[in-house]
Amino acid sequence: MSDTPNIIFIITDQQRYDTINALGFDFMDTPNLDRLVREGIRFTQCHVTAGSCAPARASLFKGYFPHTTGILKNADLWRRSWVELLNDAGYHCTNIGKMHTWPFNSSVGFHERYVVENKDRYLEGRYYFDEWDKALRFRGLVKQQRELYRQLPDYHDRLGAFEWELPEDAHPDNFVGDLASWWIRNYPKMDRLFLQIGFPGPHPPYDPVPRYAEPYLKKDLPLMEVTQEELDGQPPAFKELRQHNVEIDHDSVVHQLNPSHEARHRQRAYYCANMTMIDEKVGEIIQALEDTGYIDNSVIIFTSDHGDALTDHGHSQKWTMYDVITRVPLIVWAPGRFDAGKAVDALVHQMDLGPSILELAGCEVPATLEAKTLLPALEGKEFPGRDYLFAEQAKDGILTGCEFMTMVRGHEWKLVHFLDDPHGQLFDLVNDPDEIKNLWDDPAFADRKQELLAVLREWRIRSQYQTADWCAEWR
Repeated sequence: MSDTPNIIFIITDQQRYDTINALGFDFMDTPNLDRLVREGIRFTQCHVTAGSCAPARASLFKGYFPHTTGILKNADLWRRSWVELLNDAGYHCTNIGKMHTWPFNSSVGFHERYVVENKDRYLEGRYYFDEWDKALRFRGLVKQQRELYRQLPDYHDRLGAFEWELPEDAHPDNFVGDLASWWIRNYPKMDRLFLQIGFPGPHPPYDPVPRYAEPYLKKDLPLMEVTQEELDGQPPAFKELRQHNVEIDHDSVVHQLNPSHEARHRQRAYYCANMTMIDEKVGEIIQALEDTGYIDNSVIIFTSDHGDALTDHGHSQKWTMYDVITRVPLIVWAPGRFDAGKAVDALVHQMDLGPSILELAGCEVPATLEAKTLLPALEGKEFPGRDYLFAEQAKDGILTGCEFMTMVRGHEWKLVHFLDDPHGQLFDLVNDPDEIKNLWDDPAFADRKQELLAVLREWRIRSQYQTADWCAEWR
């Protein structure tokens, strides 16, 4: 086993933490991800640094918070990453699937990219022709997309859940998984490989092949109760967000202010089915690594860029700071290199993977990174994790009710701040782990609110000071 392993980095899009059976959610059917959990190390409190795709991914692949990278929303310019350092260290760097750079085909340090982006691109890069589009066109197939879904008589009742009607292998998650397995088996073998595989799902439209959805439609799936009291306690920006998502069908999802249990259950079932489809492809990728011998010296990392509300808290998709959005699965699998079946409960940022990967690859980690290595936790050493986690989201075409939103989260409390706005959110995570009761205006917790606002202020000042040299180089 080499000191510098191959690194297989699998990232899904919009996957909640509660989507893997072995993480404690027995309604899920995910045998291959369960294997990674059993034989690997799982981080139970890994949170992303942004409430939407591009800023979260740019933070992950740069090692800085979104306000430092300047990538605060989708379609902000993103062309560089720490993948360049792996390239310089002799790694062959390949991306298959989604990265969500802008432009979509920016190299960001990869030697080669087989770009597959969002399934339903409508505004950002709507007419960009990616590898999946080309494959569909070659076969004479027309992609399932918003213009076609809109023709369905029950389009507004679907909550973004639709049946996949094209051939199974034409589904984007199957396409990416199959392409990754093909690449592993057929591309000349590399001594040092960094392979990033980006699945487009389970991001909406929630569009599984029907045979995967059928078992979930028969299950009693967990759906968080949404009360009027909770909705009344949400800040104005989130109330506007709810209404906005009813009026605009982002990603083929028409939100409903009071959806039926049947509609919510179908949406959740289709979402879970998308994850089972991805799990199957992960298993095939692992088999390809085993058959080619890559597996003997590989580290597999599995995570997602953020979660999905799926009507919990009365919301659609992301753009909020609830744990169902910021908390994501993170599994690191490397039998013989790291302990098996271990859980790390410390608070970590997903972007902390950056320096961890660089250290595994024998690269020098830039001193200015705001990300912190996870290697001590992987090696079984003392690892306290972070005292607080942070996340950010700028105003965009969807989150229109605020200029800038910031979250600070400790083990016991969470605060969400809105720039130039007297409203916010404060949650007692010990007594209210589902984040239902907003204590922002409760005088009994005024001191706690001020304490967390002070943490937020000091973090932002420290961040700007510590990254000043890095920012100056990129002017």
